[in-house]
Amino acid sequence: MASAITTLAADAPTLSAANTGFMLICSALVMLMTPGLAFFYGGMVRVKSSLNMLMMSFISLGIVTILWVLYGFSLAFGTDSGSLIGWNSDYVGLSGIGITELWDGYTIPVYVFAVFQLMFAVITPALISGALADRVKFGAWVLFTALWVTVVYFPVAHWVWGAGGWLFELGVIDFAGGTAVHINAGAAALGVILVIGKRVGFKKDPMRPHSLPLVMLGAGLLWFGWFGFNAGSWLGNDDGVGAVMFVNTQVATAAAMLAWLAYEKLRHGSFTTLGAASGAVAGLVAITPAGGAVSPLGAIAVGAIAGVLCAMAVGLKYKFGYDDSLDVIGVHLVGGVVGSLLVGLFATGGVQSDVAGLFYGGGLEQLGKQAIGVFAVLAYSLVASALLAFLLDKTIGMRVSEDDEVAGIDQVEHAETAYDFSGAGGGAASRSTAAPTPSAASKKVDA
Repeated sequence: MASAITTLAADAPTLSAANTGFMLICSALVMLMTPGLAFFYGGMVRVKSSLNMLMMSFISLGIVTILWVLYGFSLAFGTDSGSLIGWNSDYVGLSGIGITELWDGYTIPVYVFAVFQLMFAVITPALISGALADRVKFGAWVLFTALWVTVVYFPVAHWVWGAGGWLFELGVIDFAGGTAVHINAGAAALGVILVIGKRVGFKKDPMRPHSLPLVMLGAGLLWFGWFGFNAGSWLGNDDGVGAVMFVNTQVATAAAMLAWLAYEKLRHGSFTTLGAASGAVAGLVAITPAGGAVSPLGAIAVGAIAGVLCAMAVGLKYKFGYDDSLDVIGVHLVGGVVGSLLVGLFATGGVQSDVAGLFYGGGLEQLGKQAIGVFAVLAYSLVASALLAFLLDKTIGMRVSEDDEVAGIDQVEHAETAYDFSGAGGGAASRSTAAPTPSAASKKVDA
């Protein structure tokens, strides 16, 4: 008996300083993705909405962090109840966790796992905001975010990643968030915009990005932070799986960017910076669920397929008449669906698990499981998000007035503007002249 106890003790995980440090760095990288997303979205809107767009992402760092500490971590990763939700009173307020207590089966502290997963929870509602540009009251958005993470994100995270969660137990592969993050956010975006309606001037007025340099900056920060998002999701660095995920993240993103640009050139005749940025994000989204299951060659296929399909999907809003302002549905929902389903085709059976996809002799079984995960999350998030938006719209109101939307949501909701043109003329002479009539500068502000 004594020797058996000694053997068990020897086999028990011990805290790894290397893995702990690695995961803290990955957590910081994922945190950086939310400001990166703010720049990405902020550059894509018109001048009069850019600050509001930045704030709709940035505020998530405040709201979701507090809710995660109070009860979100417990709901998502506590002891399973009915395969639908978790709960652990020790996780409430993170008050019952020892500073060296390890996450079950791993060599990192519970605190490190909790903060890493927190950053996923933060960015997911921020992704939704891109579909709602120009027209949502900031206070209503704050309340929607709090309700949405509670009712939708925390339960879905438990389904997908929590021990005992029904999709986890089914064997759905989602390495870093194709279902729980991207499909979840994309379906939520569709649900909300079906309730709140279109922007004033949709399909009539030009609504071009006001700052493509900001878009490219945001895309670069997202690409950089995504290495933590993806490689960190293996929760350690001991067996090489995280390294494969790191490589696949780079490879798929490159392939998607090139594929989007090729489609864009053939379809529209130009290689655009917006297309390059959007293609890169589409590749990042698609490889997120698949990168731990496929080879680098498979990652090229995943990225290229996602780049083309997402580029095609962004135009569907004009065909079907839903106003997805910044293509959250076209990029995140479609990219998440593509990446999740392609696991069932390209999984090699030699990376994160021995599960093989159809092209590697595994048959259709895994593809079927992936489809169940995709459509379960999509349906739940779509319906629940639409109901939340409907309740808020009928009580406090989700949208600003039409006049306020036309005037500019930045000034109305935040009493600020992104750019101050008052000193553009400079000098004493310009200050002594009468107040100018509306000019090209003011037209730019309203653009």
